[in-house]
Amino acid sequence: MKLKTLIDSIEYLEIKNGDEKTLESVEISSVEFHSKKVKKRTLFVAIKGYRVDGHDFIKDAVASGAVAAIVEDFVEEDILQIKVKNSRIALAKVASIFFGEPSKKLKVTGITASNGKTSTAFMTKCIYDKAGYNTGISGTVYTKYADVEIPSILTTPESKDLQYYFYDMVNKGIDHVIMEVSSSAGELARAYATDFDIVTFNNITPEHIVNHGSFERYYHVKSRLIRHAKDDCVAILNSDFELINDLRNNTKAQVVTYSLKNNLEDISIDNLDLSTGFGKFKFIVNRDIKLKGITIKKQSFDVELKVAGYSSVMNAIVAITIGLVNGIDLDTILAGIQDFTGVERRFEVIFDEGFKIVDDHFANKNNIEVTLDTLSKMDYKNLDILYAIRGSRGADLNEENAEVIASWYERLKPREFIVTLSKDTVTWKDEVTDDELEAFKRVMSKHNIKFVLEDNLKEAVEKVIDGTKDDDLVLFAGCQGMDKAMGIAYDHIIERNLTKYPSKLLEKAKNRVC
Repeated sequence: MKLKTLIDSIEYLEIKNGDEKTLESVEISSVEFHSKKVKKRTLFVAIKGYRVDGHDFIKDAVASGAVAAIVEDFVEEDILQIKVKNSRIALAKVASIFFGEPSKKLKVTGITASNGKTSTAFMTKCIYDKAGYNTGISGTVYTKYADVEIPSILTTPESKDLQYYFYDMVNKGIDHVIMEVSSSAGELARAYATDFDIVTFNNITPEHIVNHGSFERYYHVKSRLIRHAKDDCVAILNSDFELINDLRNNTKAQVVTYSLKNNLEDISIDNLDLSTGFGKFKFIVNRDIKLKGITIKKQSFDVELKVAGYSSVMNAIVAITIGLVNGIDLDTILAGIQDFTGVERRFEVIFDEGFKIVDDHFANKNNIEVTLDTLSKMDYKNLDILYAIRGSRGADLNEENAEVIASWYERLKPREFIVTLSKDTVTWKDEVTDDELEAFKRVMSKHNIKFVLEDNLKEAVEKVIDGTKDDDLVLFAGCQGMDKAMGIAYDHIIERNLTKYPSKLLEKAKNRVC
């Protein structure tokens, strides 16, 4: 492909070591942002990252065969350089053009939220699969389509990788794609130049602020998915969040609104039952919803989930709405929802023999609030909580999380409250700092809440399991610090002969997605 064809898709400021005629004569065989992947006739895009600057690797790219570089700052290298204001946006645009704008050949559903993106995406995939779509999915767990499965490092892949996946999906016969769109994707233009057909904004809470500098910036980049949606796209918005509701007047997309608190929006629910932990509710379409090419009729129907937690109900509302927007018949949608049995660590019931263990990632105050509210509606004899303090996310976040836990403590009255630093399982980037531990202790002391502190996850898990009896409920609560708890628990349950089905536990651990 001619370099000029790619460069015509971006706004550039200056050219060094060449001119407009040079652009027309240079042939490009690949686009890369990683210098180690450069080969002959590569267009190298220099990206400024959090830790490394791609401009420092232009010399290596030249040595490997790069013939041109997109830069934000000119460097002293003998290579054609095209200067742009934002090289990440440029990368997304040229990658899309290089691969033939593949997202325009797919039906792409983009899902954003502070909580629940993964579960919503997998619920939607179950509905799409049941409808007979050839489906691809990209998110926190993996990018998977046809015979391809790539474990995820990023929730939303870098733009060049994402555009290649789209290109490969088209070649492999995929027609529908479901994407989790993270705030980092918005900040770093990873989903830029992607042609979305359906977008959703499910909820927003203060999350990943360290990556964005402020909540205002976090909301700004999060909301880009809705604000930049095209006029034939459908935006599904949770009106219970004022900031999300405001977007209905700040998008060209056709808007479908829902609420779990009232029946004034397009979609609502009634008769919610969480007594067993597994949600049952009535899904209500309050009026005919007229969209381009389809009308969703006013109707109501009962839904029964096979996954636990109030958060699963919230996610199901979005997934069902996505199905309706696609024109999928109701029986197929409900059959797809029945096929969904959960995503790991999202209010996941990991053991239910005599006593029950629920595993939840407990990421932020909203997630914690929803999880503990669900527990309060469940039937059990005694509650034991094992909580992993969230490491390297700041004292403020941990103090905020601790305050939510404290606000529910008297209502839930746990028999045992064990807290762990998970020193035996976390890597350096998730270690609990002294400030984070002190913030947690300060809140617990203020509310006169006693807890047992364990340095290691293994000892903490074994301690909480050893204290359980029939009809008790154990909550494993925490993000990265609790990731290994299920495996430790299963080993200990089998060792203590607390299960009649050890092979099932081993199989469940083996088949876990991550």
